Amino acid sequence: MSLPAPDLRPYLEELECFADGQLSAAEQEAFEARLETDADLYQAYQLYEQLTADLRWVAGHETLYQRLLALDQRLDQREVALTRVRRRQRRTQRRWAVGVVAAAVALLALWLVWRPTIPNAADNWIRYYVPEAGLSSAVMRESQRPLLAEAMRQYHEGHYDPALYTLRRISSNTIGQDTLTYYNGIFLLSQNEPEAIQAAQPFLRRVAMQADSRLAGQARYHLGMAYWRNQQITAARNTLRAVANDARNPYQDAARQVLRSGLIKE
Repeated sequence: MSLPAPDLRPYLEELECFADGQLSAAEQEAFEARLETDADLYQAYQLYEQLTADLRWVAGHETLYQRLLALDQRLDQREVALTRVRRRQRRTQRRWAVGVVAAAVALLALWLVWRPTIPNAADNWIRYYVPEAGLSSAVMRESQRPLLAEAMRQYHEGHYDPALYTLRRISSNTIGQDTLTYYNGIFLLSQNEPEAIQAAQPFLRRVAMQADSRLAGQARYHLGMAYWRNQQITAARNTLRAVANDARNPYQDAARQVLRSGLIKE
């Protein structure tokens, strides 16, 4: 006989605030402490995380479909615009002397060389983010874990959606649930799109809260960087500070560099 699903309603507001990074550092620590002692709250949290992850996964596919349609339209419009530009250029070349055209090109080249460049938030994030290296060949043992090896190959080649699909075909008995959860978050985060980064957070947060997982520290770093990329500044700063203060965390130096840069500020 299956057990009834836990009731989310008494905890829904707290779970939403926690998932969105709206709690202060003290409130976040208190909530995490309750998760370790309150079985009903922990069951409600697991159900909430699973529901939101499933909803984001479905929404992400619909968003991708609409984005591809919009991209096709923009490409068609761009081709029409380029055709018009070429026609105008041919007419202009016939009207203008060679000397005038050469002067214009020279001025344009000078502007491209000397124009000021201001890095945006996405550029800053890419500059400081240290990607996950992935599993080693010794861990994967391709002859014994072909799906896992295929997922890692697709990830390293930048094919994140196929890598995610392959990963979700792997049984947790093959490598462990915390590893599968962690790489679900990594593959989503690597897409560097707001919807995918938002969807990555529950996976990374779930592993970061597993004190007995060897991936907890790594998941905490990537979770902090996911918060920063989506401009959840308070949650990003608090999470990366925890990484920077953990001498056992392999991302300690990376977290310290981000914090020292002064880019994560209100």
